[in-house]
Amino acid sequence: MAPQYGVNVAPKPPASALADDLLPRLTSAYGAATDRARAASAAAYMRGAFPFLGIPTPERRKLSREVLTGLPAPDEADCGAVALRCWALPEREYAYFAVDYLRRYVGRCSSGFLPAVRHFVITNSWWDTVDPLAAHVVGPLVGADDGLVAVMDDWITDDNLWVARTALLHQLRSKQATDADRLFGYCLRQAAHPDFFIRKAIGWALREYAYTDSDAVYGFVASARERLSPLSVREALKHAPKEPNARKTVRRGPGS
Repeated sequence: MAPQYGVNVAPKPPASALADDLLPRLTSAYGAATDRARAASAAAYMRGAFPFLGIPTPERRKLSREVLTGLPAPDEADCGAVALRCWALPEREYAYFAVDYLRRYVGRCSSGFLPAVRHFVITNSWWDTVDPLAAHVVGPLVGADDGLVAVMDDWITDDNLWVARTALLHQLRSKQATDADRLFGYCLRQAAHPDFFIRKAIGWALREYAYTDSDAVYGFVASARERLSPLSVREALKHAPKEPNARKTVRRGPGS
C-alpha cells in the first residue's frame, strides 16, 4: 500500500529492498565522517533548528557517490522509501542526501509523487531543503504533467509559507519554458505577504526569469512596484542594468 501523506500524518515508508540496502551504507559512511566542531558551527548557522554531523558538502557528496556505487536506479516507491527514512533521521545531512537523491531520480517519478514532496516541504522545513525541492523536484514534476499546474495554483495561497514559497520557486530553472503570466500572477497574489521568506522568494523568482526575459521582468516590476515589498523589488532588480537599452545583455555572473 502506498504511504498516505498529510499535514498530521507521518507516513510509514513503503517496503523497499533498495532502501534496506542503502540506509545502512549511508548511516555508516556519514556517521564515520562526523566532525563535532563543524557540526556545532553548522547548527549555529541554522539557528539551532537541526542537529548536524558536520560533513562539508563536497565531502558529503563524495561519500554519497560511494554509498550509491553498485546500487540500482530506484523506482518511485524506492525514492519515497529512501527519502522518508532519511527524513526521519535527526541529522540534517540525511535530509540533504534525500534531496540530492530525489533531484537525481525525479525523472523516474510520476505526478503521483507530488504529495510525497509536499510532505518533505512541510516537515522539518527550512530554506536549505525547501528551495532545492522546489526548483529541482517539484519543477520537473510540474513540467512533465500540465495537470499539476492546478496544484501549484492551490499551493501559492497555502497557509504554510513553505508550500507557497515552493509554488513561487518551482519555475526557477524553467527558462524559456516559464509561464510568465503565472509567475507574475503568483508574485502579485503573495505581494503583501509579511514573511521574509515569501518576499525574498518573489524577488528571487523574478530575478532568475530576468536572465531569460529581462524586459518582461523589469516591465512587471515597474507596473507592480507599489504592490511589491521593497525587499522583493530589490531582489528582482539586483542585476538590472543601469541603462534601459542594456536590458537584453543581462547575464548571470559570479556570485549571482
